Amino acid sequence: MLKDAPLSFIYKMFRQKDIKVNGKKAKIDFIIEEGDVIDIYLKDALLDKFHQDALLRPVKPDFNIIYEDENVLIADKPKGLLVHADEEGEKRVTLQNMVLNYLAQKGEFDPHSLTSFIPSPAHRLDRNTAGIVVFGKNLPTQQELLTLFRERKNIEKRYTLLVRGETNREGEIDFPLIKDPETRMVKVGKVERGAKPALTAYKRIKAFPCGFSLVEAELLTGRTHQLRVHFAYIGHPIVGDAKYGDFQVNDSFERMYGFKNQFLHATYFGFKSIEGRLSYLSGKEFTSPLTEKEKNILDSLGRLE
Repeated sequence: MLKDAPLSFIYKMFRQKDIKVNGKKAKIDFIIEEGDVIDIYLKDALLDKFHQDALLRPVKPDFNIIYEDENVLIADKPKGLLVHADEEGEKRVTLQNMVLNYLAQKGEFDPHSLTSFIPSPAHRLDRNTAGIVVFGKNLPTQQELLTLFRERKNIEKRYTLLVRGETNREGEIDFPLIKDPETRMVKVGKVERGAKPALTAYKRIKAFPCGFSLVEAELLTGRTHQLRVHFAYIGHPIVGDAKYGDFQVNDSFERMYGFKNQFLHATYFGFKSIEGRLSYLSGKEFTSPLTEKEKNILDSLGRLE
């Protein structure tokens, strides 16, 4: 309800005793339990201000749906589209806003209700990565999805990527990653200096004699830019990666194919054996095909043999 309110405002509400639990004034360290009733006293104008992201920004729902039921929507995100609003101001043309517009047209989301759950992605993809994004359509589902993505034991995510050079037939990349807050770049670091463990498994699908490999990679952890940094670190940067890639290779692919994005596609998502309200999805698998431009590039590289 107040996800856009600054933390200082939340503390102030506690100091002013504007938050009660079960009719009694609550301290900030009070641990709530299922069934507790929380009352928050604030002016309507402030509620509107701190809930502004619930406002629907009109946009055409221009995306493909891989799967949908009453709990889950699995979207096929195109390259160049943000999953959700970013810090630099783009809030309208995002996959989440397209999904919200779609659900509002179906009558499954009321943008004018301040108390309704806002359907949200359970994970994210980079702007220039295409493929599968999973949305929770209600709060209990979203909570279960977030747990599944955090624990990663009962889901499987695979990506298809084109990299420079010939990789091993298969392998694991096990290097901790840390993000530089100033440059916003991710790099390999040491755990004792704040880096987080990161593990990627991969197998080579095809080696092109012209000096590239088509690879299928599985994220065993979910760190920011994990695949991009891991493959660059072992000497096989992803084609088209503007941050961590080989800029000469990127330039040649742009000249030859008009390809300006990274060749990284979330092509597979699967539920393993899961319990709870989403147990009916156990064993379900979903795929996103490569784009036509990606297929054409692979065909062209094959002819260079």
